[in-house]
Amino acid sequence: MLKIGVLASGRGSNFQAIIDSIKNGYLNAEVILLVTDNRDAYAIQRARDNNIADLFLEPADFKDKESYYRRIADELLTRGVELVILAGFMRLVGKPLIDAFPLRIMNIHPALLPSFKGLHGQRDALAYGTKISGCTVHFVDEGMDTGPIIAQAAVPVYSDDREESLSARILKEEHKIFPYAIRLFSEGRLRVQGRSVFIEGETGKETCLISPELT
Repeated sequence: MLKIGVLASGRGSNFQAIIDSIKNGYLNAEVILLVTDNRDAYAIQRARDNNIADLFLEPADFKDKESYYRRIADELLTRGVELVILAGFMRLVGKPLIDAFPLRIMNIHPALLPSFKGLHGQRDALAYGTKISGCTVHFVDEGMDTGPIIAQAAVPVYSDDREESLSARILKEEHKIFPYAIRLFSEGRLRVQGRSVFIEGETGKETCLISPELT
């Protein structure tokens, strides 16, 4: 059973999608700990509703970014966490955490990387006039949304879309491909070579712009 640690800053809807995927048997995993940098994050309530340990760590209480992420890494390692999930964690992850979990930290971004990196992927895609947007699960490195891409899902952009409507459509796909990517990891099917992530035993369409069925 894969032991997961989750970092979140807000409402934690992707966190909930992971919890639900464990409950319905899609994921053979257990969330060991939720770490949050926001005392008021609704993700905390989701953790408590599901008997998951939670830990609030205030960045301002630490002397620097490195010591903050060293503490997070220590908390996760102590509990035997094998994979770290960023579920709406609104900070650039520090080197001590990346070094502790090389190619074992996943993030989801609401755009089709490498386009529209950063905090406002949906808004930036609309402003650019794209006809297709979507979401991306990737491994985390020291850059912003620059790590190797694991899976993507595409959604159409409609002429009357606003940021809210496009975001809602993308979010539905996030809730599918994040558990999907975690499942591939748990099955030992991901192999990273340079910037490319290969899926062992893939059928030819698994890493394309897809919306996988969670079965």
